Amino acid sequence: MTVPLKNNSEANARQQYLVTLAQVPLCCPMPDMALWNSHPRVYLPIEATGTAICPYCSAEYFLSEASKVE
Repeated sequence: MTVPLKNNSEANARQQYLVTLAQVPLCCPMPDMALWNSHPRVYLPIEATGTAICPYCSAEYFLSEASKVE
């Protein structure tokens, strides 16, 4: 499940999402996102830094603190 940190109803608008390791490999758009006007799927490396930004729509993804690997 994707948890938006900011509320924005417009598809592929700049948004922030909190994700878990269960969602890795991370891709944007994510499987539960509306695809009718989406950009091509791109996989984002989030494991090393805990953050990733989609180069197409600028969505920001943050790895949940509970999911981070030490």
